[in-house]
Amino acid sequence: MKAINPATEELIQDYSEHGDMEVEQQLSRAQLAFQSWRRTTFAERAALTREAARQLRLQCARHAQLITEEMGKPIAAAEAEIEKCARNCDYCAKHTELFLSNRGIRTEGSRSFVVYEPLGPILAVMPWNFPFWQVFRFAASALMAGNVAVLKHSSNVPGCALAIERLFLEAGFPHGVMTTLLVSSDAVPGLIRHSSIRGVTLTGSDKAGAAVASEAGKQIKKAVLELGGSDPFIVLADADVAEAARQAVRARMLNTGQSCIAAKRFIIEEPIADAFERAFANELEKLRVGDPMDRANDLGPLARPDLLEDLHAQVKRSMRAGAKVRTGGRRIPCKGYFYHPTLLTGVEPGMPVFEQETFGPVAAVIRARNTDHAIALANATAYGLAASIWTGDSIRGESLAHEIQAGSVFVNEIVKSDPRLPFGGLKRSGFGRELSEFGTREFVNIKTIWIK
Repeated sequence: MKAINPATEELIQDYSEHGDMEVEQQLSRAQLAFQSWRRTTFAERAALTREAARQLRLQCARHAQLITEEMGKPIAAAEAEIEKCARNCDYCAKHTELFLSNRGIRTEGSRSFVVYEPLGPILAVMPWNFPFWQVFRFAASALMAGNVAVLKHSSNVPGCALAIERLFLEAGFPHGVMTTLLVSSDAVPGLIRHSSIRGVTLTGSDKAGAAVASEAGKQIKKAVLELGGSDPFIVLADADVAEAARQAVRARMLNTGQSCIAAKRFIIEEPIADAFERAFANELEKLRVGDPMDRANDLGPLARPDLLEDLHAQVKRSMRAGAKVRTGGRRIPCKGYFYHPTLLTGVEPGMPVFEQETFGPVAAVIRARNTDHAIALANATAYGLAASIWTGDSIRGESLAHEIQAGSVFVNEIVKSDPRLPFGGLKRSGFGRELSEFGTREFVNIKTIWIK
């Protein structure tokens, strides 16, 4: 299992995968840890979770550098990712007991109430693009609920995977409460089938999600799937074009465009489309691409060479179908997996950049005849993770938000995840929720107790 620096294409370290016997030992340890962890109090768990937040901040520089080296995130963004993990830990430590407090129900019995009890070891199959945040987004609430976590991380960020396990131990969590397995994707079905695993959460492609959901369904095990999307960024004719263009760059180029909630399809009402395309292209051309350890650079490389090739193939196929390159559209000729920030115009339904998720610094502009057409285009996708609407009339924007088929809709703001709000999608973007009280209740047994 090799960690390759995507900015230099150099080997960072070659890690040995866990063999079958090691995996069994780790799973047995996780199951044993659960038997005692589930009996700890919320106060005990909260103290350790707050210490995890402290350790994240204390070790921010080291962990951010590891993120940047293994998957190419610009260093300032990597530092922000670590801080976001810490904030989520603080939030879960403060609120989980309230979210999972017993709820009394009036019935004919002397007492009737609902309790929330942990399920056991939860398998987390996590991606590389936010190698710490994706894990902590799930783990902070799951561990606070009394579960334990078994992490199968992406194979190109093994150092991050091991660092996360080590951080929980340094924060004082018992061995086995957070377990990292260095195994390939081929091992995931067997892990789901394992008797110790009581649920599974996956963030990844819809293809991977379908495979995990199928296996979890066969085993009658709970699953939560966050599968990315093709998020629309809708700009209505009454919007501030210059501001919308500036925010469009933020929305698309987050993490060099490698984000499930990055805007992918920019749907612009016809009267302002020319002005928006000019402003958008000008903003993109200001971006600096290069060494992600250099704070002067805005974008880093893509995380792997296959991702670079897939993205460029989507661009080329879309061009053959009639899309026009306004700026970019090509690989940067240097060491590393760098791609020019790209704007495609004249995009229409049926083109790859409209129909598929684009994971990289490529933006597609689609023109809408009117608002109704813009909403129809936004919903004309197999995905439904999130969307944003830009308008000079926020009341109208709120009304239109109800028409969008997505797990989140933001009006006059780019899409973001927040510990206070549920996060997840519908259609091929998956099911279930993470974060907030709703995510906290995904991996618990909602048990009725009746006393007479």
